[in-house]
Formats: sequence, C-alpha cells, structure tokens
Amino acid sequence: MDSLLWIVIIAAIVVAGVWYMRQRTVTATRSLDDARAEARRWVERLGGQVYALDPRDDPAAKQALADASERYTAAGSQVEQAGTVQQFRLAQQTAFEGLYYVRAARTSLGLDPGPELPAIPGQQQAGAVTEERRVTVEGHEYEASPTPGRATSHYYPGGMVAGRPVPRGWYSEPWWKPALVAGAWGVGTYLVASTLFSGMAGMGAWEGGYDAGFDAGNAQDGAADYSGDPGGDPGSGDWGAGDMGGGDWGGGDMGGFDGGGFDGGF
Repeated sequence: MDSLLWIVIIAAIVVAGVWYMRQRTVTATRSLDDARAEARRWVERLGGQVYALDPRDDPAAKQALADASERYTAAGSQVEQAGTVQQFRLAQQTAFEGLYYVRAARTSLGLDPGPELPAIPGQQQAGAVTEERRVTVEGHEYEASPTPGRATSHYYPGGMVAGRPVPRGWYSEPWWKPALVAGAWGVGTYLVASTLFSGMAGMGAWEGGYDAGFDAGNAQDGAADYSGDPGGDPGSGDWGAGDMGGGDWGGGDMGGFDGGGFDGGF
C-alpha cells in the first residue's frame, strides 16, 4: 500500500513538473510573439511616415528625414535578426528614435508634429539646447539651437552617446558621430561638447559643468545606449507592449499613424 502511495505521489509530481514546464514554454513563446508583433508595428509606422512626408526644399527637414530613414532601415534589420524579447524591444526603441526625427522634420516644415513621444533612454539626463550658441573649437565653427535653421540642420533627439550626454536640439553638424562610431569620446568631441554647452540652462547632466556632465554620463554607461549594447533590459515595463500599445495611444493605431499619412494623430 505504501509503495502504491509513493508511486502516485511521484507520478503527480512528474505530471505537475511537465505541466509547469509546458506553461513556461507557452508563456515565453507568447511573450516573444507579442514583442515581435509590437516591434514590427512600430517599424511599419515609422516607414509609413518616412515615405509619406515630403521634405520639399527644407534642408533641416531633408536631413531629419534622412536620419529617420536610417533608423527605419536599422530597426527593420534588428527585427529580422532578433530572437529574444530584449532584442525586439531594442528594435522598437530604434523605431521610436526614428519617430523623433520624423517629428523634427515636421516641425521644420511648419507642420503639426503631433503628440509628444515617450522619452527614449538617457534623454532626460541629457537635457535640451535652450539658446542659440555659436563657438569656435580648434579653428572650426559649431552652432547649436533649440530650433531648426539653414545653419542648424542636424537634429538629435537627446540621449547618451557612448555613455555621454548629448542634449536634444539642432546643430550645424553631427559632431557626436565620431563617438557614436568609435564607441568612445575623443578629445576633440569633449572640447566641442564642453564649449557648446558651458553655462547653458536646461542641459540636464551638463548643468553642473564639464566634469559633472561627463561624471553623469559615466553613471549611464551600463544603461541603454544607442551607440551599442542597451545594457540591461531596455524595456522591462517602460517599453513593453502595455505602455506603448493600444491603451496609451488611442486604440493602438495612434490616431492615423498607421503607415499612412499624418491624420491628426501621430
């Protein structure tokens, strides 16, 4: 009798273990499918806006739209290669960065940019350009402005580049790109940044000065960084389907921002 009881208990444990593992597999598969669908949806929306918007003869809009197109291509590639929830969320973030460039292009064209987008990682820490600034570094002139213009046609939505803050704003040239490509800041890039932003309000991590800005950047090295690996989970909660899906964006298609034209929403 005791032997029979033990057989029943062991069998029950085995059945429970098999059921638990199957449920975990089903949940993981569902999460992966949801992340894939969500990332593809945002990439498609970005592509729709990139191809629907005509920058006309506006240099700032053309440049912003070119940057948006670059993010669209990158996000599409990331989706195709992704195999984990985290990788799909990273592709989704790349698409969101592209949407910031679309928004910038619309602003330059004098069109309604639409509702504010959720902050991308590092954006709040980096701050924003709040005044016109023109400086000369090593014989080369650089400009920064909170608004687009013929002299400031390169937009950056703000965030961390190679672990360092680059404020949101319009620039005469993408001086941060060497750090983006190399994954580290050189002396020249340090000088441009510190000279451009010295004493400017609204700089976030820069407000305490040159050293404070880069110390704050060091604290972000392990966080999401568009120049490379996103570090930890780049969307656990903040970037998940629940925050960026239907509920927060008006039924899931963001008021007409579903691959076609700009129909009053985003």
